[in-house]
Amino acid sequence: MTRVELKFIGFGGQGIGLLGRIVGKAAALYDNKHSVFTQVYGPEARGGASYSCVVIDNEPIDYPYTQRPDVMVIMSQEGAHKFLDELKEDGILIIDSDLVEIPESILRTIKLYGIPATKIAESLGARVVANIVMLGFFTRITKLISYEAARKAVTTTVPSKYLELNLRAFEEGYHFKEKEVIQSA
Repeated sequence: MTRVELKFIGFGGQGIGLLGRIVGKAAALYDNKHSVFTQVYGPEARGGASYSCVVIDNEPIDYPYTQRPDVMVIMSQEGAHKFLDELKEDGILIIDSDLVEIPESILRTIKLYGIPATKIAESLGARVVANIVMLGFFTRITKLISYEAARKAVTTTVPSKYLELNLRAFEEGYHFKEKEVIQSA
């Protein structure tokens, strides 16, 4: 694997930072890769566009920031408007399909996958685990981190009283029916 840049985007309160932290942890601690995690703090914590970034590589990482992400996960329309143009041509875009619409013009240059992560989380009884539903889907679609590493990172990161719910959310995202996936390019 060569350097892969990831950007996770949503609004404050969706757990975008936790999503990035779990991906970075899974890669570094459980898949024996190098990873760097960065997160933006500020007014985003009150509901504005928020993001976290992860860089993964088999070699030590010399520059810890993303410039043109290879993979972008977007969970809010505001985030799509603000950051979509940063995605690398032929990049992978994963969206919460009930919350984000992507312009037709960009569909020719990317691979698009969608999952109703928030709706799935609500069906589990907790909208707050939409980020973990998205983690499961991201894990299966990109294969940048292994299923085992992602699951172990969830287990060692979320509070124990919420572990069962988060593991169910991860499984729902990971096993989301392929026929329901949006794909282009």
